[in-house]
Amino acid sequence: MTLIYKILPVGLWRAAEAAGSFVGAPVDLADGFIHFSTAGQTRETAAKHFAGQADLLLVAVEAEALGPALKWEVSRGGDLFPHLYAPLPTTAAVSVAAIPMAADGRHDFTGLLP
Repeated sequence: MTLIYKILPVGLWRAAEAAGSFVGAPVDLADGFIHFSTAGQTRETAAKHFAGQADLLLVAVEAEALGPALKWEVSRGGDLFPHLYAPLPTTAAVSVAAIPMAADGRHDFTGLLP
């Protein structure tokens, strides 16, 4: 099982839970797909796109369960990133966890990522 991760504000996920699916954050909607990261990419994604932001969640999803709508595409630094070209059913989440802030202001992924 390959887990991929979505970082997003609590409010966006709670709205998605109420609707039954997540259609994307503003950046996802603008780009036409939902951005995910692998475990190895998640910390850099947080630092680059969510620096200093509190009240974030880490949503883990099994990549294989998303079927052909999930594409692995070259992005930052030439790495392959998972991009979902469909709404994400909230029931696809394997786990949803708050991302705490460390004393130095960075996100603390201790115990959240392999």
